[in-house]
Amino acid sequence: MTEVPFPPLDETHPDTEGVLVTWYVADGETVATGQLLADVQVEKVDAEVTAPTGGTIRLLAGEGSELRQGALIARIE
Repeated sequence: MTEVPFPPLDETHPDTEGVLVTWYVADGETVATGQLLADVQVEKVDAEVTAPTGGTIRLLAGEGSELRQGALIARIE
């Protein structure tokens, strides 16, 4: 199992919360390494989250969720 965290976009303020803006995959979907999974935002910085490995994704946070950087947003089994 591989954990997919909310990426650290503001390294000077690691406790800053961000928003999981959009999922591009559905829970239980098979994903490939490098596939675009989600868009996230911290303040005015946007980033894409890609799959670190292939497998079946389990979403742990919903769109619009406010999360700390580093929080788990998904697992790939």
